[in-house]
Amino acid sequence: MALFPSCAELSSNNSCTGDRAPADLEWLSNQSFNKEDALKTHQRATERVQAEAEEPAGTREQKHKEREDSHGRSKKRKKEKKKKHKKKKSRDNSESSGSESDTVYPSDLLKKDADREEAQVRVSETFMWLDDLQTPSDSPFCIDRRADRANWEYKSLYRGDIARYKRKGGSCLGLDFRMQAVNWNDGGPEKKRVDKKPERYFCLSTRQLLRSDPLSLPALPVLSEGSAVSTESYIKLSACSVEQGSSTQAPVSWVNPLGIYDRGTSLWLEGKGQPEVKGDQPDVEAQGSSSSFLLSAQVEEFNRKLRENPTDTQLWLDFIHFQDELAFGSGSFSAASDTDNEGDVKKMSLRAVLEKKLSIVDKAVESNPASVDLKLKKLHLCKELWEPATLQKEWKKLVFIHPNSAPLWRKYLLFTQSLFSTFSVSKVNSVFGKCLSTLSAVQDGSMVSHPPLPGTQEDLLDIFLQQCHFLRQAGHTEKAVCLFQALLDFTFFKPDSVKDLPTRQQVDFFEPFWDSGEPRVGERGARGWKAWMLQQERGGWVNPSEPDDDDEEEQDDSEIKDKTWPKWKIWLDVEPSREANHWLPWRPDKTKGQSEEDCEDPDRQVLFDDIGPSLIRVDRPDLQLQLILSFLQFLGLPGPSGKFSTTSSSNILLDDLTFLEEGPDPERPLTSYDLPMAGICAVGHMTFLRDCRRQAGLCKAGEEFLQNVLQQTLLLISAQDQAAVMLCWLQYEKLKVLRCLRSGNKRRLKSQGKRSKRLAKRLLKEPDNRGSLALWREYAHLEWLLGNLEEARKVFDTALGMGVTRGLNDPVLCNLCFLYAQLEVEQALNSGTVPTSKAVYILTKLAEGAAYIPFSGQINPVTILKARKAYEQALLSFSPEQSTGTNARAPKKLHRMSSLVGCFGLFQYLTVGIDAADALYNQAIQNLISWNLNSEVTDGSLRRPKVFSDWESVAVQHVALLRHHANTNVFPLSRLRLALTDALSLLPSSASLWQLYLQTENRYHSAGRARRFFHSVAKKTDSVVPYLFAITAEQRLKQMLDSIQRSHIPGEALPTLPNNGLSNRIRCLFENATATEHGAHCPLLWRMYLNFMVCDGNTERGSGIFYKALQAVPWVKGLYMDAVQLFPERVQEFLDLMTEKELRLRVPMEEVDILLED
Repeated sequence: MALFPSCAELSSNNSCTGDRAPADLEWLSNQSFNKEDALKTHQRATERVQAEAEEPAGTREQKHKEREDSHGRSKKRKKEKKKKHKKKKSRDNSESSGSESDTVYPSDLLKKDADREEAQVRVSETFMWLDDLQTPSDSPFCIDRRADRANWEYKSLYRGDIARYKRKGGSCLGLDFRMQAVNWNDGGPEKKRVDKKPERYFCLSTRQLLRSDPLSLPALPVLSEGSAVSTESYIKLSACSVEQGSSTQAPVSWVNPLGIYDRGTSLWLEGKGQPEVKGDQPDVEAQGSSSSFLLSAQVEEFNRKLRENPTDTQLWLDFIHFQDELAFGSGSFSAASDTDNEGDVKKMSLRAVLEKKLSIVDKAVESNPASVDLKLKKLHLCKELWEPATLQKEWKKLVFIHPNSAPLWRKYLLFTQSLFSTFSVSKVNSVFGKCLSTLSAVQDGSMVSHPPLPGTQEDLLDIFLQQCHFLRQAGHTEKAVCLFQALLDFTFFKPDSVKDLPTRQQVDFFEPFWDSGEPRVGERGARGWKAWMLQQERGGWVNPSEPDDDDEEEQDDSEIKDKTWPKWKIWLDVEPSREANHWLPWRPDKTKGQSEEDCEDPDRQVLFDDIGPSLIRVDRPDLQLQLILSFLQFLGLPGPSGKFSTTSSSNILLDDLTFLEEGPDPERPLTSYDLPMAGICAVGHMTFLRDCRRQAGLCKAGEEFLQNVLQQTLLLISAQDQAAVMLCWLQYEKLKVLRCLRSGNKRRLKSQGKRSKRLAKRLLKEPDNRGSLALWREYAHLEWLLGNLEEARKVFDTALGMGVTRGLNDPVLCNLCFLYAQLEVEQALNSGTVPTSKAVYILTKLAEGAAYIPFSGQINPVTILKARKAYEQALLSFSPEQSTGTNARAPKKLHRMSSLVGCFGLFQYLTVGIDAADALYNQAIQNLISWNLNSEVTDGSLRRPKVFSDWESVAVQHVALLRHHANTNVFPLSRLRLALTDALSLLPSSASLWQLYLQTENRYHSAGRARRFFHSVAKKTDSVVPYLFAITAEQRLKQMLDSIQRSHIPGEALPTLPNNGLSNRIRCLFENATATEHGAHCPLLWRMYLNFMVCDGNTERGSGIFYKALQAVPWVKGLYMDAVQLFPERVQEFLDLMTEKELRLRVPMEEVDILLED
């Protein structure tokens, strides 16, 4: 007989056919079992039960008592028998282990029946519920002969012995509900009711739920490439298991006769494994579409691609960045799903993720040993794991292996600058020299082992300029000025006999000239290296320059303004004063008999060893012009934006707060953006952040040095480059006039105006400059700013009479007419007249291209129509379809387009309306975008800074015109906001556009829209400018609310003021900005952060911010000056730190004591 009914049919079939079952299934049948003995035993038991039922009740009770007595006497005897039985059974089992089964006798079955009857009798001695009894009984009660001490101790029954029930109502029968009542509540103390708050998305339980694996969801149907997309409005579900039939079930076999096992179990019973899935077809039913499955699928995809293409560097970097999502995202891969303590998770998982990334980078470097990006990534990851000495050693090894990679040198220089533990100015300056000398050797072919990479010349000049600004920010302005002087002499005054030598040998020839005491570039009587070399070869006497005692600057004996000030305040006043007056290097005047020992401050003398390794070759004319303009901007002259090819270099140089605070002038809404601020502090203007003293220019010696540099360099460049340099010169004079206008000092304005006009007239009197429309434009604008409107109009008319016949093809003429028309519109707005006649006449004459006649008061309408047609025809030549094959002239055409669009846009605004001008600007911006995209594809040598500067000028003209119209007419601000957001999305580094955006959004009390836009732009760009303006907007809002709350306004109005917690929001913006790679080394950002924390009352936290800033920007002298102003009691500590790091300290505290005694 089979022991299992499901195998009865199988055993019968085997017995009929005579075949034995397999050996592993013999245990399913009991061959020693006899059916006849089992039937006889069952029959005897049934007869006995029937006989007991027929006996009377008295006889049955008597037998029951006898059994109880016998049961009590034989209890001990049974225990001994059980022990003996166990020993005997174990002995029998060991003896009969070889047999297939033991024999079962009928006497054993009788003993089991007797034991079962005794168990039924013992049921009455145990606690059971009436419903649990199997058969009805006459005595369904339990006799408990044992005492329960818990009843005596707790005075009540155990709660588990009492049946549960629910009470319906609170009444009781027999009581008068009006006078009597029963309290059914427990007498214990009432528990305090806690109202459970609804769980939010940031709660711990909710985050755990999000991290957990979700249930399997129906996956979307995957369409093949050739299949058509379904147009139905719902997703079809797959057929259920009943409809699918037996396709999903395992087939019936001898191991699965009933079909109750799945396919995997059936195969396991047969001793087989599941077949492998071929290709990339995952088992959707088994894995589902949970987040863990998606992450695992991405990991598998990365592994497959990297296995197929291990040389793909970008794929390795993407896989490294993917580890953050894998570790801190949701799902089973997340490290945050293992524990509840979020802080411990972050510390644990960061370390684990770093080690995991490091292992991936090591494997990537093994596959790509020549990849610089992967090695840079490894050093970036090891910054948190290795010691500074080990890290610096690995950096040196890497630049030794790849000495021709300029981006690698930039990273190494930034690492050396920002490593506070080993930082010193001399050490970083030597690293700059090592970098420039190595790249110069690669460029001129002296280093044969490594060829020069494309763009090495531009990178050399960028790194040189970065070194000069590093020295300026550290306070060593003398060394920075000497670097520029040496490179100008080394580039423009090089003797012909050494031009073919390698760079290092040229530097060796240049050293005697530098140490000879000969006047250098910018000094009076400078002749240059070439003239000195010829003089040395020919021999003879050199006529010494005569001393000029009249121009000698008188020194003020008393540098301390008020001796009652504390020492730290005196130091803060004297240090910037010496910075402004002593930024030029000191050299002994031989005509006065001076020597090197006569210098009171030895740091003002610059040795050749400090500048010699940094000299490079600048052979290309465009780079030579860039060098001159960069030196002029270093001295404070305005210049074109986008000097540096990398955004990171621009972020490091930002240290001037004026480009955030000085917005457009409301009296000049159209022409305020003619001179955009660069955000870089000029030489001699180093001071603490909130210093109100703004010098209009340089000191007297500095102005003389600047004029000498301009006069000496103008003779060395082409006529076109001369025009650009002189244009910067006049713009500098105009900038000084504007600063005097903002200061409100009329006396200084009058004197500065006289000097500026004298210089402009002197430049225009030169024969080569009489036809320069750019200089005429600047001179006329200068007269206009000084209030001489009639004189300015005469200058404009004179310039137009000379060059108006050139028409729309001359961008300089278009700029002149555009500025003239804008000034007339602003003047008409200020005077209250209609601003159409004079400006429209100027723009019409520009389009005609005929001889210019001053405005008489009438305009012919036909002339306006002809001018509009001429503008349209001129703009058609700039469309992308009409400009194929002319990429070499793209920058010039773009510059011409920006000036032409400005004239046509203003013309359309004055003649048709704002809608026509808006449509024109939108179309022009689209053409510029197409130009940029086409140039990137076809001409990789196009300089992007130039393209973006013209692009920015068109966008600023567009937004300024819309804002002017919105201020003077009824106009929806949504269009102005749309133009601003579109322009800033494409040009996120434009300070002029951000200033316009802040002024537009300040009209609203709700800052949510601006905050969302700032966040969306900041996360898409590498520039720190969006963060700076976002912080400025929040700070202005906080200042406004603080001033309102300090004023005496009714108390009912205070709750209506929005935006509580602005301090926390501003602090979060600072933290997010400094946590980014492009904001961590921005000096202006850290200085603003430090000032905000201290001014907000968090002095202790501000001290921590200062030391945190030192880890990122330890070379910035202005940061230490801010700390002296904010923490005056620790001034000596900060000065000692400056001395330790070799920053330029012009006035030690001991000298302050001496000055106080004098």
